[in-house]
Amino acid sequence: MFIDNIKFDDRGLLPAIAQDWQTGEVLMMAYMNQEALEKSVKTGIAHYFSRSRQKLWMKGESSGHRQHIKAFHIDCDNDTLLIKVEQDIAACHTGHYSCFFRKIDGDSFTIVSEKIFDEDKIYGKQK
Repeated sequence: MFIDNIKFDDRGLLPAIAQDWQTGEVLMMAYMNQEALEKSVKTGIAHYFSRSRQKLWMKGESSGHRQHIKAFHIDCDNDTLLIKVEQDIAACHTGHYSCFFRKIDGDSFTIVSEKIFDEDKIYGKQK
C-alpha cells in the first residue's frame, strides 16, 4: 500500500495541504498521523491529527463542514501530502472559505475574502 512509502516525521506526523479540487485554492494545512491517513483513505473524508489536543479529528466533526477527498498527491520526497477535496461550506473555523484569507501588506494584514458563516453560531463564543 502507498502508505508504506510515506515518510512521517520523528513524531509520526505528515504535513497535509487541503486544496479545492475544482478551483485549486489552498484551503488549509494540518497534520496527519498514520491512523488519520488510513481513516481518510478508507472513508473518503479528511481526518487529521491535532498536535495541540494530541488526538485524531475528522474535518467537520463540530461544524459539519467536511472535506470529501477527490485525490491524494504526494511530493517528490514522500513527506508532504496534497489532498484535493470538495469542501462543504468552509474550511476555516473563522468563517472564511480558506484559512489563507489574509494577505501580508508590509507590517500588517489585509483581509482578502469575506466570511461565509458566523463562527459563533457554530462553535459558540470563544473566550
